[in-house]
Amino acid sequence: MSPESTPRRTVAEHMVEIPAGNIFLRDEGTKAIWKVEVGAFELAPHPVTRELYRAVRGEAPASPAGPRTPVTEVSWMDAVRFCNLLSEAAGLGPCYSTGDDPDGQDVVRDREADGYRLPTEAEWEYACRAGTSGVRYGELDEIAWHRGNSGGEVHDVGTRAPNAWGLYDMIGNVWEWCWDVYDPEVYGPYRVFRGGGLYDRPRGCRASCRRKSHPTFRIDDLGFRLARSR
Repeated sequence: MSPESTPRRTVAEHMVEIPAGNIFLRDEGTKAIWKVEVGAFELAPHPVTRELYRAVRGEAPASPAGPRTPVTEVSWMDAVRFCNLLSEAAGLGPCYSTGDDPDGQDVVRDREADGYRLPTEAEWEYACRAGTSGVRYGELDEIAWHRGNSGGEVHDVGTRAPNAWGLYDMIGNVWEWCWDVYDPEVYGPYRVFRGGGLYDRPRGCRASCRRKSHPTFRIDDLGFRLARSR
């Protein structure tokens, strides 16, 4: 598949429509709970794969993993740049303007743009739960690649059971970057990632589990998923 056809045919035609609603987010450290209204949006059915990342950017981080596995070793800044490049390739308006700040604090989202972007963490958890209220949307071994069944390897996307809205790998396989700053007063520019990964025990593979790191952080169990506003 050529780089030109990939953005139009593979991504745009397969985004999942997520209905409007609300979600209560909870920080386990501070015990804070807050309600977020979530507007209707679109979310990719699985994380960005290595083959899509390579098609758009011309290369992907070195890895022995196959083309249909989630791309990893990508920073939050890498994910933002990818979203803009994919948007441009698909004839859509880029969502982000970027600058030279190494902490990424000068990245600004254009809320009117129709291109691809990272989900907010409220959108992410709302979509992950898909109307459920438990720890996760199904039995862990059925829905996720985690420490107990992954064999220490990342797996092809879409090979575990989806949630009720047709979203795969929301739990397990790789963590996923979100748009949000975690807690600027305590952690500065650190951004949120969600979902648990292939090395995590059950406690890390929960719909509510929040983690964070610097926008330049890269590791082998952290990727991202695409969203679009409606």
